[in-house]
Amino acid sequence: MTNELLNDPSPYLQQHKDNPVFWKRWSKETLKTAKENKKPILLSIGYASCHWCHVMAHESFEDKETANLMNKFFINIKVDREERPDLDFVFQSSFQLFNQTSGGWPLTVFLDENGVPFMAGTYFPKEEKNNLPSFKNVILKISEVYSDQREKILNQSSLIKKHLELQKNAVINQSFQPFLDDILNGLDPVNGGYKGAPKFPIFNINDTLLYFYRKNKEKKFLSPVALIIKKLCSKGIYDHVEGGIARYTVDESWLIPHFEKMLYDNAQFVSLVSKYLTVNPSKYFEKKLIKTIHFMKNNFHESKFGLLGSAYDADSDGEEGKYYIFDYNEIKNISNIEKFFEIKPEGNWEGKIILNEIIEPPDEIIHELFKIRQKKNKPFFDDKTQLDLNSLWLSSLISSHYVLPKEGYLKLAEDLYSKIEKKFMKENLFHSFSKDIVFLEDYAFLIQALLDLNEATMNIQYKLKAKELAKKTIELFYLKEKKIFQKNKIQNNDIFIAPIDISDNTTPNGNSIMLINLTRLGMIENATELASSLNGYLNKYKVFMASSIKSIDFFNEIRSGKKCGEEGCQI
Repeated sequence: MTNELLNDPSPYLQQHKDNPVFWKRWSKETLKTAKENKKPILLSIGYASCHWCHVMAHESFEDKETANLMNKFFINIKVDREERPDLDFVFQSSFQLFNQTSGGWPLTVFLDENGVPFMAGTYFPKEEKNNLPSFKNVILKISEVYSDQREKILNQSSLIKKHLELQKNAVINQSFQPFLDDILNGLDPVNGGYKGAPKFPIFNINDTLLYFYRKNKEKKFLSPVALIIKKLCSKGIYDHVEGGIARYTVDESWLIPHFEKMLYDNAQFVSLVSKYLTVNPSKYFEKKLIKTIHFMKNNFHESKFGLLGSAYDADSDGEEGKYYIFDYNEIKNISNIEKFFEIKPEGNWEGKIILNEIIEPPDEIIHELFKIRQKKNKPFFDDKTQLDLNSLWLSSLISSHYVLPKEGYLKLAEDLYSKIEKKFMKENLFHSFSKDIVFLEDYAFLIQALLDLNEATMNIQYKLKAKELAKKTIELFYLKEKKIFQKNKIQNNDIFIAPIDISDNTTPNGNSIMLINLTRLGMIENATELASSLNGYLNKYKVFMASSIKSIDFFNEIRSGKKCGEEGCQI
């Protein structure tokens, strides 16, 4: 056996091509090998800009002793979560089932020889520390358990499958007010977002709250959105030098970011700020919006097709955040900088300075900071292009066009669609690298983008294409017996269960987006069935289904004959 990642196009898998681990890609052939050899699988899922993925790689996957143990006892599979979000969804769900808490990356899952999980963790250190066992000891223990209890582990697979099945109530319609009140009660009234740390922007929640404010003008829905936008634009999570936001902060005051910059976060940030500006204009927020779009336009594109890549790494020169933070001595001589940012000799994070805005700084100060930054090495850029996220960015540009019509964002959106057509739409749609792999979200976000283009340009061809793709989505992904869309193609599923996803994650849920798409297209019979199905899941999974609350309400408004516009069903 050898490491099989050498020629894989994924930037994440390329980071592991020289590991002494005999990595394989996820495929039916690899699963067959495990089954024929009656050997368990060690599955590692991550992504190219993941800090703790890098740490575990350096500590364990590059270590020959650890690799030898992995190779001896397991079939080892490495997966890029952005290339196979269906796998990530299923095995994160498995982690939650086993551990009764949310997972993360790197995700480390042990599967039986049939590809069914029986144990899962995230990061394991090389040596035992912080109450975490050493990865080598985990490997030895799991291999011992599998050898001693193989039949028992194989026989429990049906129970695991049953527990991963989604449950649904027979509910046709219901009031959303209790769900919305639960959301509001869980928010931090001082700092925004959910209470406590770490802090994520939770765009799906805030987009839904803004929708209901625009519908009924209740201030309780607008106030949390205004608060989090202010925090995101002024605190350390925002890159005040170049624009854009980091993925999350480790503290509750939005100061200390986990320094990755993701396409999906910045697309939703642009969308939320744009929608907010339609109800509460602000020159300050406009500037932050323009700065972020400028950054994305100039720094997030791959070279071949001009599409947007996936993410910037948190690390540069082996240090987390090095590109974004400053030494006091670097910036102390910038005139009056302490009036605009919190600047202290002792710093505000590990002796360094993360820019935390006091009041909006003048361009001259930003220019001086940029000159200092230009001397540093940029973090690694994952230039992997994904259809769903490029389509999401396109819709965000159109949202920005409505509040800043003179900035040329509609033309940017149309140009981007031409590039999407050129790469992803010549024959069958595909997600990223493999032309055989496509997901519900690729279709859902592309249809949404086409409908947004149609409404912004009045070009009927966009709508006709959207309807054609909606019919194809039903053909490829819709499970008639469950009345819900599956995450991957029904005919090509290579996972031990059908991945049915009704929860919001880093982006709105694909079923939720499809409900709005079907409603906008006038495919009311299909939309009615899907709305009823999503309603059935709400009572059990409400905390994870904020975008579906909006989608079902939007469908109900249209079905009742209400006009959508100023009166209230703007999406």
